[in-house]
Amino acid sequence: MLSAAVNAIVQMFSAPFRLVLLKSIGVALLLLIVIGIALQRALSWLITNGGRWLETIVGPDVHGPANVLEWMLAIAAGLGLAAAAVFLVPAVTSLVASFFVDEIAEQVERTHYPADPVGTNVPIGRALIEGIKAAGLAILIYLCAAAFLLIAGLGVFIFFFASAYLLGRIYFELAAMRFHSAVDARRLRKAHQGTLFVAGMFIAAFVSIPIVNLATPLFGTAFMVHMHKRLSGRPTELIEQRP
Repeated sequence: MLSAAVNAIVQMFSAPFRLVLLKSIGVALLLLIVIGIALQRALSWLITNGGRWLETIVGPDVHGPANVLEWMLAIAAGLGLAAAAVFLVPAVTSLVASFFVDEIAEQVERTHYPADPVGTNVPIGRALIEGIKAAGLAILIYLCAAAFLLIAGLGVFIFFFASAYLLGRIYFELAAMRFHSAVDARRLRKAHQGTLFVAGMFIAAFVSIPIVNLATPLFGTAFMVHMHKRLSGRPTELIEQRP
């Protein structure tokens, strides 16, 4: 497992990966910016209209305190958006991975497993569906884990382990679907869920590093291509037909 992680990191600096790295970072940044603007506009609207509603209910005498409250809420919202970005990066990069899984995986397969059959490209529609489902599940679980962040120490561990589970699941299934149907990829993942949970800790540690975590789609996909080879047995003799 450690050698698979090292191989994935080393290959990230290879020439074929550089263009993919730039594209994946660009898409991840664009998605984070769009989501950030949407959240900022929504919070701004709620704060502004909330103040007006308060003045309508209580009366004009509350105008001064309402302005102070709006100002305090605006600061809290700004801090909240910064914190939200930390939670959103794993989900966003998981979605980005669905765009580039084949491009990344093929490079790893041809470089490290030249004697094995190359996987079949995952249809873009299927990859996007899996990416959106994974991102939605990530956000849901992170929202549940966020409540525990108020408990010193415990919240950090819960968030890390939740990330390990989700990222190990997402990236393994994307890599496995190049050789299996979506159903069989999930079955294979469940058969090795303990190993993949530990493997997910490597990706969770990677995604916790600011700025560097924008390259998570490359590391996570490359790493799980190696893990899939080890867990499914190589060479992969049969590429199953997808429905």
